[in-house]
Amino acid sequence: MQDGDLIQVAWVVRDLDLSMKRHWEVGGVGPWSVYEFSAPKVRDYMYRGKPATHSCLIAVTWRNHVQYELMQPISGYSIYDEFLDAKGEGMHHIKLYFADCAKAVADYAAKGYGVIQSGRFDDDEHYYLDTEKDFGYIIELGNCGKIRDAERRYPA
Repeated sequence: MQDGDLIQVAWVVRDLDLSMKRHWEVGGVGPWSVYEFSAPKVRDYMYRGKPATHSCLIAVTWRNHVQYELMQPISGYSIYDEFLDAKGEGMHHIKLYFADCAKAVADYAAKGYGVIQSGRFDDDEHYYLDTEKDFGYIIELGNCGKIRDAERRYPA
């Protein structure tokens, strides 16, 4: 991977299981690895400059060199809930790879795109940037760090 490579396309959904089933049965997309993201599993978990209190279900699968991600909020409030409230279900963000996320975050901040949500899940860092006003979607920066085994899989 090279800095700036597209590594993920992600959607916010209201029903993760239904969405995984639909992707699997209609498009053959899967199998899915499912995780629950919440503090303290996610370290340095921040939402709009404050410690994050939300939790969500995340499902991921790879196709070629791009990860598909589905996110379902389950408690608290986050940028996923903001999206559902404003737009309903749909494509939420793309994720770009950077070996040095701190440098990439600083570079984007210098261009006017600050971090709106972030955290660390095992060795994986993620930083969502405030890019929707100019791009029509959010850009996430990440390092593709190693993470633990999934809590469950679909199909089982």
